[in-house]
Amino acid sequence: MRLPQRPAHLLASALCVGIALANVGRPGAVALAATAVFAVAAVVAEEGTKRFLLGVALLASVGWWWGGARLAALDRSPLASWVGHAGQVTATVTAAPKIGRYGITARGEAETIGGERSREPVALELPPGRAPPLGAVIEGLAIVTEPNGPLRGFDERTWLRRHGVHVVLRVETWHQVGQRGGLGGFADHLHRGLAGSIAPGLGGERRAVLEGIVLGDDAAIPTALRDDFQASGLYHLLAVSGQNVVLLAGGALLLAWLTGLGRIAGEVAALAGILGYVLAVGPQPSVIRAGVAGALTSLAWLTGRLRDAWYALIVAATVLLAWNPYTVYDPGFQLSFAAVAAIFTVVPRLESGLAPVPLPRSLRLGVAVSAGCGLVTAPIVWLQFGYLPLLGVPANALAEPAMPVLLGLAFLTAALDPISPAAATFVAWLNGGVAEYIALCARVIGSLPFASIATTRALAGVEGVLLLTAYAWRRWRTS
Repeated sequence: MRLPQRPAHLLASALCVGIALANVGRPGAVALAATAVFAVAAVVAEEGTKRFLLGVALLASVGWWWGGARLAALDRSPLASWVGHAGQVTATVTAAPKIGRYGITARGEAETIGGERSREPVALELPPGRAPPLGAVIEGLAIVTEPNGPLRGFDERTWLRRHGVHVVLRVETWHQVGQRGGLGGFADHLHRGLAGSIAPGLGGERRAVLEGIVLGDDAAIPTALRDDFQASGLYHLLAVSGQNVVLLAGGALLLAWLTGLGRIAGEVAALAGILGYVLAVGPQPSVIRAGVAGALTSLAWLTGRLRDAWYALIVAATVLLAWNPYTVYDPGFQLSFAAVAAIFTVVPRLESGLAPVPLPRSLRLGVAVSAGCGLVTAPIVWLQFGYLPLLGVPANALAEPAMPVLLGLAFLTAALDPISPAAATFVAWLNGGVAEYIALCARVIGSLPFASIATTRALAGVEGVLLLTAYAWRRWRTS
């Protein structure tokens, strides 16, 4: 029996699967004993396949143990005993607040409550009015409550629990007493700097779309436009993706080449840029995946090792699940990794199948990417959100060519802002037109009849049409 051709892939996958397995069942003493047995067996086993299989089992067991330990830590909530009580709290705002009609919501971390130290993630509900800035340390009187259960198809309690949040602090009055420091404070500084430099002089819808695409923050986008992005199949543009990281790293390499610093300096600058961008945007699954893949690519070049896209994808998934095994349930995680897997597997076949169509190769590739990713992610979108966009292919064909332009101009604006504010303002004004074009694509296509469906009867009809189309396409190609 031979060793697999790519043993590193299987070893990394075993660790990743083991971590995810903790969601099915927590490991106990038996799993720990099995891990010890596998470790001893892997040491004394013969060279070759036996040792490799024992290594796979060992990594899966270690991953299972680690996943169980992380889930136990995430499920622990000292503040649960405070539910139904009120007290003076000190909390740090860890995510950008969202301003709603009846108040302000934000993710935070309770530092103290009733004079006792806590350090537990919480959901904050603040009264209407001024919102605290990201990273602000606030004090106020709060009532500790439980999150809402299933309501209109959304189970807030389960969703928050999977992010380590078990209580809601309903703050009646508050005032800011400081700003967090450390790595979190540095990330807040990067976020504020990037948010303020990508769109100087812009406001309203154009700025909101720019912040959504560059920073993944869609809080300022009007609800009607956000609905159009969803119905048109363009909502993925508002989530930071690998395209953002690729352009940022490419810009660092181009700058190093123009200044004559050499490739090594460029790769180091690309690594620093990727790390800074990930910190500024926050721990979104798509940006973590893209950041890990980009960092591995730069490190692979610096160390002279071959780059492997599948291995980078597996490592990114392992990093995310190792931090929070509940991430496997997150729609962003599922959609991001499913879309990349579709690009690796389905898209090349679709592109070759479209070869007889008299279209430019770039357009065929765009259609293949949009159709392949749409087909693979459609079940996830339907199960997670209860709707399905039908016009995603034409919508993406219209909007996607503008994305590199928007991202390139946004990063150029951020680079020019400290040097020449006037030039940065002009470039931002040009980029505002690009953002308006993307919003127009979403608005026009999203408002069309049957742009999306939300009933099982409509879904069955779409499946029937797709089967007939596939049959007709196959008959046409064979004839």
